[in-house]
Amino acid sequence: QVKIVESGGGLVQAGGSLRLTCAASGFTMDAYAIGWFRQAPGKKREGVSCISGSDGSTYSADSVKGRFTISRDNARNTVYLQMNNLKPEDTATYYCATDPVKVCSGQDTGIMTARGIDYWGQGTQVTVSS
Repeated sequence: QVKIVESGGGLVQAGGSLRLTCAASGFTMDAYAIGWFRQAPGKKREGVSCISGSDGSTYSADSVKGRFTISRDNARNTVYLQMNNLKPEDTATYYCATDPVKVCSGQDTGIMTARGIDYWGQGTQVTVSS
């Protein structure tokens, strides 16, 4: 049974940093693409960053490039999202998700679209104060 649990969210001032953790059970994270997503109140869920299962390549949304870094620890079966230079507009609930047939890409068939994804965590709240 696939289970995904996010942690590490919190309240931080603008310019600060947080590291989110996505822990998984029921599958190995280097088998599938893993994505981080976020959803702010009244807005659609959007892809933030993803990491490929096969070669560990990554893809990030333009809004977070240069500030957020996704990484994976195979020994811990965990994926991280290091978020630096946080801005108030980064405030959202952050979710980790995976799907066996999605690839890490921003294309229409990629995991970054947040559509048709089978497995989601419960989310962790990130609030950035100005």
